Amino acid sequence: MARKRKGRDISGWIVIDKPAGPTSTTVVNKVRWAFDAKKAGHAGTLDPDATGVLAIALGEATKTVPYITDALKAYEFTVRLGAATNTDDAEGEIIATSDSRPTDEEIKEALQRFIGDIKQVPPQFSAVKIDGERAYKRARDGEEMEIAARPLFVESLLLLDRPDADHVTLEMVCGKGGYVRSIARDLGDALGCKGHVRDLRRTWSGPFEIENALTLQQIEDMAKSPDLDAHLGPLELGLQDLPEVTASADGAVRMRNGNPGMVFVKDVEYGDECWASYEGRAVAVGRYKSGELHPSRVFNTAD
Repeated sequence: MARKRKGRDISGWIVIDKPAGPTSTTVVNKVRWAFDAKKAGHAGTLDPDATGVLAIALGEATKTVPYITDALKAYEFTVRLGAATNTDDAEGEIIATSDSRPTDEEIKEALQRFIGDIKQVPPQFSAVKIDGERAYKRARDGEEMEIAARPLFVESLLLLDRPDADHVTLEMVCGKGGYVRSIARDLGDALGCKGHVRDLRRTWSGPFEIENALTLQQIEDMAKSPDLDAHLGPLELGLQDLPEVTASADGAVRMRNGNPGMVFVKDVEYGDECWASYEGRAVAVGRYKSGELHPSRVFNTAD
């Protein structure tokens, strides 16, 4: 018999300003403890040394995580020019150097190559799976792998600052699956000077912005108190990129039982993925077909 998971049935979103050091999983566990929540998950990993927005879902909000994972995200990061590392960041060993330094105009020109739909090879030290094993585990054993390029949409990539000849600060807005470390590596190669990420900060992810984030210290200070609960955003935040339809009373009951239910729509086409609400609360996500929503995810949030 499966052990019943301890904790509260609490649902919603909380935004953390992740510090450098802990893993994303460590932060999720800390938040779950602070809320005494049964279930928690994050919408997009940050490397241990990276900082910034880590959106964490509790309870039923975890069902909306894929929609935040797919949303656009923004990063500010500094590239150290003149050296490549085996991890593509400052934690790795230097494997190549160059005395060449590009001008600002050369950098701006090179950045254009990384905008739009591009192909990107993940770093050797990454969580992608190669023959069923994480790449970083093989890399730690000294193995050099051929990792297939993956598609990435980059909406923008801008030069923000050039503090000195060896460093350049960039801002990137991109879609799902982007590796900033790969951008730094490939930019250095394109400029003929090598490069790696020195520091990285995620400034927003979908609807979640750094200005609304709590620090881990604040989470600890307010742990297991009503003050912390007051910072929890509704699970519906994770559905903002989908069109909303309104369920009838009977339709809401049917959808919560996993069946198609009647909805009232506006600007939604047959077959569109959307989410249904009833009295302001999310009922289900699914496909709209002939006056009904056919649910693929159901939210058990009814009182």
